[in-house]
Amino acid sequence: MSVAAVAVSLLLSTALAMQTVPPAAPTSKPTPAEESAPTGAPIPKLEFQRILHELPLVRPIQTLQCPGDANTLYIVEQPGRILMADPSRSDVKEAEVFLDIRERVNDGGNEEGLLSVAFHPDFPKKRELYTYYTANKPRRSVLSRFTVAADGRSVDAGSEEILLVQPQPYSNHNGGAAVFGPDGFLYLSLGDGGAANDPHHYSQSLDTFLGKVLRIDVNKKGSGGEPYAIPADNPFVATEGAKPEIWARGTRNIWRMAFDPNTGDLWAGDVGQNVWEEIDLIKKGANYGWNAREGFHDFQGGKGDGPFEEPIVEYHHREGNSVTGGTVYRGKAIPALEGVYLYADFTTSVLWGIRMIEGKATKPAVLAVKRNALVASIDAMHDGTLVVSTFDGGQNKGNPGSLWKLVDASH
Repeated sequence: MSVAAVAVSLLLSTALAMQTVPPAAPTSKPTPAEESAPTGAPIPKLEFQRILHELPLVRPIQTLQCPGDANTLYIVEQPGRILMADPSRSDVKEAEVFLDIRERVNDGGNEEGLLSVAFHPDFPKKRELYTYYTANKPRRSVLSRFTVAADGRSVDAGSEEILLVQPQPYSNHNGGAAVFGPDGFLYLSLGDGGAANDPHHYSQSLDTFLGKVLRIDVNKKGSGGEPYAIPADNPFVATEGAKPEIWARGTRNIWRMAFDPNTGDLWAGDVGQNVWEEIDLIKKGANYGWNAREGFHDFQGGKGDGPFEEPIVEYHHREGNSVTGGTVYRGKAIPALEGVYLYADFTTSVLWGIRMIEGKATKPAVLAVKRNALVASIDAMHDGTLVVSTFDGGQNKGNPGSLWKLVDASH
């Protein structure tokens, strides 16, 4: 399989994924961002430390905590379950099931399944859980709201309220990040619809959700009775023919995005096509260029009208094939890591870190490598601890996975 074909997918073919890929040497020619990169304080090396090592998991794709509870991890499995576990109990061999919607989730493709969940920021006052998953017959992506039980230990699968449905023409590029912003609105990333090269030019088209980041108000009904409202300051509310939910466009397939709790910046990893993977700061009304651009570079056969928002950093497919966006570290356990944005490559499992100095990123530093694992997600817990979800031994359907926390390698 060619690298170009591999890059089509967010989650690559099993044959490639099962290889042990050593981290490649840095590209010989600096990228545009690296040529003008400032020099910041050294970023510490990190280690992967296994947690819940006795707990069997199937393709864990996200780990999170609910507001007000720092003692429980909610572990999202791609086939359609959410499990609960106490991370301090290393001997746990069976987890409580918080939600099981496997019968309505389609995880037939590597990029399909239960892809993201988010608790309402006012939980438990609002006992709401939001899910983003793929379904079939017809193939589609679904954003839903569920009600959490009063004791907080389970979710009634029958309480589902579907908020948004996006038909999907192909099985890949489903995107997959639902996050609440500091403004209380829900942000959702969707991929460009799939296949390769964005053949329908969805990412540049304002009449579709595909290839976009959306922003909606889930606390209100729409003027026509819709299950959500459109924030009045969304950038395209007055643009004829545009979907008013759109916050940003021109993305290819964002895999993980997260807000910096200190600055409010929205960071995203956008999976590339043939050559370049990129990290972006998602801004109101911005156009990230796909498929006219891939990273900082023109994309042959693409089209779109700028101006385009440039990436913060990019990396070549000599170093990895599918970016996993991470988050900014704001914990206390590793002071030297404060303010660093961490991200990884799904296939090579290389972990990088950058600092922002006066609006520019430092040159990416390799912080760790997790061999024989595929990095699916990097999530911040309430105390800032970063938990990494990995697939083990490849990504065949039903394959196991593990959870790791990132710790200072000098200790």
